[in-house]
This record gives sequence, structure tokens and C-alpha cells, in this order.
Amino acid sequence: MHRPTEQPGRPPRHTPPGGPPPETVDPAVLTALLARHGWRRSGAAAGTYSRWTPPDTGTGARGRAPRTSLLVPESRTYPDSTDLIAEALAALQHSATPSAPDILIALRTPLDEIHWQRDTPEPDAPAAAWAAQEQLRSGARALLLAAALATRGRAGYHGARHRRHAEAALDRLLAGPTAGGRELTTFLPVGTSAAPGPDDGRLITTTLLRALCAARDATDHQRATGGADAFEPAVEAGVCQELTEAIGKLVRGSGGIRITLHWAPAAGPPDGFAARPGPVEFTPGDLPVLREAGARYIRDEPPVTVHLTGVVLRMRREAQSGPGAVRLRILSGADVPQLRAVLDEDDYRIAGHAHLVGLPVRMSGRLESKGGFRRLTDARDVMPVRVEDGERDRLLKSLHENLDFFGEACGGD
Repeated sequence: MHRPTEQPGRPPRHTPPGGPPPETVDPAVLTALLARHGWRRSGAAAGTYSRWTPPDTGTGARGRAPRTSLLVPESRTYPDSTDLIAEALAALQHSATPSAPDILIALRTPLDEIHWQRDTPEPDAPAAAWAAQEQLRSGARALLLAAALATRGRAGYHGARHRRHAEAALDRLLAGPTAGGRELTTFLPVGTSAAPGPDDGRLITTTLLRALCAARDATDHQRATGGADAFEPAVEAGVCQELTEAIGKLVRGSGGIRITLHWAPAAGPPDGFAARPGPVEFTPGDLPVLREAGARYIRDEPPVTVHLTGVVLRMRREAQSGPGAVRLRILSGADVPQLRAVLDEDDYRIAGHAHLVGLPVRMSGRLESKGGFRRLTDARDVMPVRVEDGERDRLLKSLHENLDFFGEACGGD
């Protein structure tokens, strides 16, 4: 794309059909979206603008559409930035690249921003820079995952519970480029419903802010008084073992972490929150308190009594008779994807026969916090459950692919 000579006085271009008004688009959000969808960043003037090309086009070929090329200003301080963004939006609107419509749709959604600053020296080697970037990215995602878990239900230790749903809620998370592993900006879409659900980015953002402030206050209280009692009520604010562990991951090996939140301008601040929340900081001196709190959360989390339905995935026992262990894929009744249970001889036989005829089983027991709520103890009352013919046929097909395994596992019983 040829960039005409700069004309500061000309008016902005019209909004392209299907795209947001150019003056409302944050360049940092646009570049984060382009990077997320695999667009390649190429040469640009430092601190002015960057050029982006889609992942599925090269130098162009006869009979093919011209290659899309976008010029995106680094910030709104760049002269003529609105015109550059308007040209980029128009190019996206007419691009044959599959990701172009997704980028335009995402640009129309308000986004909360979370800025992460990690106090580390400038890495000397590329490998060190890459490691620092990965530590910052993975730590930030772990902290957001802890907040997403808390939106599903407050607990001192979540383990495997709700993890699949919490990870799915972060699918729309956007992350900008890191600056030497020291700075990162993440973006969470803000929903439009009056009562946001657990998958709404705004609910994750507000839960994270509450939890960080509560963890900061509880840590200060324990460091000042030696008492850990403030961590117990902090659970209601979203503090959990997963959050303390993620903070430790971000702080470890650095001089500290500073987290600042900015609400989406189009949505404004949520009720009960400051328009400009202050930053929350943690330092290496906080790590012993956070480690102790995390261990206590795991130790004190009570078992959960469940009545669940699941599909037998594996069966194993040491002899032809007696008790045996089964692994189940959970259909309902427990907030984990899979778990392991030890069954007595009669219940083990019932589970094996139910699988042989393509039926899931129902059972009761207790999910223990040890091992992340992946183990059912005191399993009892095992019985087959009727399902629709289509689901039963699918289960039987899975069984036929593993006949030898299940023949050995059931031991002929």
C-alpha cells in the first residue's frame, strides 16, 4: 500500500462498512488483534507506525488478489493517525483473509485493559528475553485464570473444578507484545448484558481487581501483625490458592510486579469501582506469606459430596477379583472433566458390564481436595444409566476400538 504525502489538514475518511469509526479504534488493540490472528509485523519506523501482512499471503501471484498490507500507528500521537487507521479498516473490509471479519468485529467490542509491569533488568541475551516474556505472559494468564475460576464460585482452592469453563472464558483474551519481558498489556472484552455471566470479560476483570486488593490487604495484615486471619474472609473477594500461586510466579526472579487496570472507555467503570483504580503491587518480601496462605487454602478446603454420572474410560485391578480402579469422564454432578475412583468388587463389576453395553454409570462419593478434586473416595451405589440410542451407539463404538483392553480390565467378570 502506497502512503501518500502527509496532509495534516485533510478530514478523516468515511467509516468502512462493517467497521468501527476510525477515531474510536485504539492502535494498541488493533495491533494486538492482528498479532492474535497470525498477521506478520514487518519493517517500520521506530515509535511511529508498523506494517502488517496477513499470514496466508506472500508476494502475490498471477490470478490472485493483491496482498493486503496495513499501516498502523503506534499511538494516537502519530500525525494523521486517524487516516492511517481508516485506511487499515478499509483494507480489512475488502481483504479476502479469513481473519479480517473477526478483527473488525472485535474492534467494535469495548475492551478493559490490564497493564502488567515486572521489575526486571534488560535481558542481555535473546534467550533470556524470551524466557522473561514467557514468564510474564504465563503468569498474567494464570492470574486471570484464577479470577475466572472465582467467577464460577468462591473457594480457597479450586483444583480441577470449573477449570475447563474458566479456560474457555479466556479464549477471547487479547495480549499485546511484551517489552523485554518487563511490560505487557492484556485486553478483555466487555459484555453488553445488564447482568454479566461468568464468561463476561468485565466480570473477570472486576473479580481480579477485588481479589488483588484483598490479597494485598491480607498480606500487609500478616506481615504487620503475624496473623493470617485476614486470608479467610479474602476468599469471598476471590482470593484462592491459584491466585497466590500466580502472584508468586510473576514476582519470583524480579524486583516486584505492578498491575494497573483501565476500564473500556465506551463502557465506563462498573458500579462500585473507581474510575481510575490505583495499581496493585507485590514484591519478593510478600512471597513467604503468599506461599503459606496457598498451602493453608489447599489444606483447609473441605471435601465435596457428589452424586455424579460418568462414562468409564479405563479400568484396572491387580487380580481377577476384588476391588479395582476406574477413570470416569464426567457427564454431570461434578465440576471436573475426569476423575478416578476405587470401587469394591460388586461395583467394579457393575461398572464394567455397563460399559460393555454402552451405558454410563451413576455413583456417589466425596471429591477430596488432595490431588485437585480429581479423586472420588468412599465411592458407592454404582448403577448403570439409560441414555438415548445415538449416545449409546457412540459409546459402544468407542468400546469396540478398545475390546482387548476392556477384556483384560474386566478380567472376565
